[in-house]
Amino acid sequence: MKEKVVIGMSGGVDSSVAAYLLKEQGYDVIGVTMQVWPEDEEYEEIEGGCCSLTSTEDARRVAAKLDIPFYVMNFKDPFKEKVIDYFIDEYLEGRTPNPCVACNKYIKFDELLKKAMALGCDYVATGHYATPVFGNGRYFLKKSEDSKKDQTYALYNLTQFQLAHTLMPCGVYSKDKIREIAKELGLLVYNKKDSFEICFIPDNDHGKYIKNHTENKVHPGNFVDKKGNILGKHNGIVYYTIGQRKGLGIALGKPAFVIDINPFTNQVVLGEEEDIFKTDLIASDLNFMPFDKLLEPLKVQAKIRYSSVPSDAVIYPMQDGKIRVSFEKKQRAITKGQSVVFYDGDALVGGGIIEKII
Repeated sequence: MKEKVVIGMSGGVDSSVAAYLLKEQGYDVIGVTMQVWPEDEEYEEIEGGCCSLTSTEDARRVAAKLDIPFYVMNFKDPFKEKVIDYFIDEYLEGRTPNPCVACNKYIKFDELLKKAMALGCDYVATGHYATPVFGNGRYFLKKSEDSKKDQTYALYNLTQFQLAHTLMPCGVYSKDKIREIAKELGLLVYNKKDSFEICFIPDNDHGKYIKNHTENKVHPGNFVDKKGNILGKHNGIVYYTIGQRKGLGIALGKPAFVIDINPFTNQVVLGEEEDIFKTDLIASDLNFMPFDKLLEPLKVQAKIRYSSVPSDAVIYPMQDGKIRVSFEKKQRAITKGQSVVFYDGDALVGGGIIEKII
């Protein structure tokens, strides 16, 4: 009997080719598009987006072309609670969240996996560029063959159970090869653009989105310097992030950078570029793949945002269950709410949420 797998189909080229590859590998494949957009929202049809009605129809056409069953499943409530509400709350607290990390943790590899197993499936699959591997009695992820497309940064939260039931067939291919396969198959999505926007904010104006989705919680406040001297007015702390220089709307006669955000005083602290370079941070909400808990200091390569290049660091366990990360070289704009992710060569070690910059 064939092993069954549910593949999350966004309507993009990656998940479309992933479905084909799984079928070629002998799996019984079921295509599913996750409906996450609230009914009272109006979403622009952005090319490459994963939440539009157009993308759903693209996924449906691909499933028909591949001759696999296709369903649209409703994940609106958990997506709103675990991704959208989390995103808004984090910004209101002066942090900068990563909604893709939350979506992977709570929706794709939790809610979707539960639905897949309820259907009698053995696996859930996605078009992510990463490769699940089993070794030394543990499951972990290896970086994609295509370093430019590697998505392991946003996947560090996967548990051993989730990894044991996850397939990512695109991880051993380059993006160019995936597009080539799609073109050879006659899939119309072969040249579809990648989506770089936050899926539930098509115009990428997160400040406006948060203001429109909260009841009088976004208020103008003061820009201040490191000594607390008032420099001018800001539009609301949700519009800013650590390291930001452009779009501040204030002229000081010299370059100014956001170096801190205080939700309690509603202040945005400005300083010089050298103020945003730090070496140490505290992280919480941790997950590790080679082991369950960090018990002793460990040398790793770490990065503090998706686009960063991993840098040498040492991670230290703390008594409260958190860890301290100490980079060998100063990192630019370490930001509370973002994820810090650890590697050992091309193997993903784990990661956590940045809680404090030291």
